[in-house]
Amino acid sequence: MARGVIVEYDFTAIDGAGLLHDTTKKYLAQLDAIPFNSTVEAKYLAGGNYQGGLQDYFNVIKTKKTAVKSARELSIAFNERLTSVIADSAIAPDFIDFVKALKSRGVKTVIATRANIEVVKNVFEPILDDLCVLYHEESTCYGAVKWDSWRRATVENGLSRLHTMVVTGSGFGVKAALLAGMGSLVVINPHVAYQDFTGADEIVPRLNAKAAAKAAEILRI
Repeated sequence: MARGVIVEYDFTAIDGAGLLHDTTKKYLAQLDAIPFNSTVEAKYLAGGNYQGGLQDYFNVIKTKKTAVKSARELSIAFNERLTSVIADSAIAPDFIDFVKALKSRGVKTVIATRANIEVVKNVFEPILDDLCVLYHEESTCYGAVKWDSWRRATVENGLSRLHTMVVTGSGFGVKAALLAGMGSLVVINPHVAYQDFTGADEIVPRLNAKAAAKAAEILRI
């Protein structure tokens, strides 16, 4: 059975956590001059459902804005911001080395992103082939995914969870991997360093050839 690595690209290869925070702060300010900072984010939103988190926060600050509409608009705003950032940048050389090192071991890399794949595909074109594919990740979870997202990604990419691990950028992603019965490699961005990463198989500073070697160990290659 082929082995695979699902990379939560938005929160590991780039600073998606910082982008999400800035997008949310700007959106709430324009919505109703609603205050927002890292403490509010950690208390009400991080790792949870957009709508549920916003509803709890809106109840506290007594705004009349609706969480249903705001959750939808915020999710769209973040995805559009990600698409713009990824489309306007080149793949980091370290990440290319990460993918190449996995390919050399016969490991398939699934690059999961919330960005519009049709818009960003050209950026990844140089590394895409049978062992490296783009995958559009749908998630209503703020800054993370739930366990079923990992399971779904394995199925839709022809992989078995028993031979697949995830690369995540949050403590919530680690917990989701555990619940999905999968191993995990973590890149900790300073913005989410406060989170609990207990249960991760390995923690690395960035995705490069050395990180690929750690992934191979997790996959027991």
